[in-house]
Amino acid sequence: MSEVPPDVTNLAERWTRARAGHDHATADALRDEIRAEGWLVQDTAVGFELIPVPPFEVWPTLRSLPEDASAAGRREGSGAGSGARPGTSADTGTEDAARRAESADARQVAEAADPGRHPGRLETLDAERIAETEAAPRPRPEGSELVGRSDDLHGHPERMVSSQLLWDASLSVSRLDETIVAPAEVEEPRAAHSTVTVALLVDGRPEELRECVRALVARTEARILALDLGNLDGAGAVLQELVQEFPHRVTAWHVAELPHWRGGSAGWGESRDRLLRLDTSDVHVVMDTSMILAGDAITPLVKALDDDVTAAGWKGVNPREDGQEWLEAEPGEVRALLGHLIAVRRDAALAAGGFPTEARYYRNADLEFSLGLPGTLVGLGKDLPVHQERHRGQDDVDPEYRDRESRRTYDRVLSLLRSP
Repeated sequence: MSEVPPDVTNLAERWTRARAGHDHATADALRDEIRAEGWLVQDTAVGFELIPVPPFEVWPTLRSLPEDASAAGRREGSGAGSGARPGTSADTGTEDAARRAESADARQVAEAADPGRHPGRLETLDAERIAETEAAPRPRPEGSELVGRSDDLHGHPERMVSSQLLWDASLSVSRLDETIVAPAEVEEPRAAHSTVTVALLVDGRPEELRECVRALVARTEARILALDLGNLDGAGAVLQELVQEFPHRVTAWHVAELPHWRGGSAGWGESRDRLLRLDTSDVHVVMDTSMILAGDAITPLVKALDDDVTAAGWKGVNPREDGQEWLEAEPGEVRALLGHLIAVRRDAALAAGGFPTEARYYRNADLEFSLGLPGTLVGLGKDLPVHQERHRGQDDVDPEYRDRESRRTYDRVLSLLRSP
């Protein structure tokens, strides 16, 4: 790492004093001045840390993020950090070229059907179509390098996102010569119409993040929305690499704040709540990066959200009568779900107030979140094709911190259990 200039260190010391004195206006101005010098300042348990500004967009705090994705004008695959300003797409040129190509296809079919209405246009369209195709090659479908899918893909990426379908060879071939027949009306399960986002909280462990995301891309049809806290261990940079690799599947947000459980100021509940509000899908999937899919474990969770079922998870738990201990439950209706992997109706979660923003650490915060949800919760059990790697979010956290924050959150859990 580059040596920090003394004047930047002086600014950071003044920033720390301003924050300690709750002089937020001065702190914000100093933070901007530090950034202008090419550095980011991060709050830590022992004061502050200065790191060079990374080559992607970084928001200063969780609270500086937009209230929701639509307010920021975000688009799928923007990545929040390829150098593009917030709310723009890193690959707009490719998307525009794809749209032009598909538009040309549509015009050519129409004119071929009735050449009398467009005299002399077919030859011109052929030339234009070839030029556009050569200028903007079609992108390789995301996940194809992992599962052997065809790269014969074109069309609107937005349509792929809204339908939540990975394109495979059978779907990506041209259907211009096929007879168009109106489909029979078939009632499909609600899950087939639901858009799904898997939300990841990135707090370091870059190789684990890479494995988690690659498995999601290869084995599911869901979008991936990730929030990076402080680029710990270079995990934010790895996340940005994944955005570039899968621009229509992965969306990233980066903040300079470090996670509270790693000595910073970004709490688990507030971070998760921001992810929920930045999401736009029908189903919001809470997933820890320690969870690695061996198959499609997301679809069964989404299909379980039927009738009055608000949330479905990998592991469900029920409390003892005194509420002092929770036991893992058999598959079926449960009182709460563990936060390793949960699919929840996003509108229901928002109506219930979202995640508990007072929870600075994850432990017991998943119970508090579950107890606040309306409707029925179900656990599907260990038969889902997923496994958990070493859970560093618990194993690598200072035991004294872990116990203190867990007790702090559990006081609120007990209050919820005792309420009518």
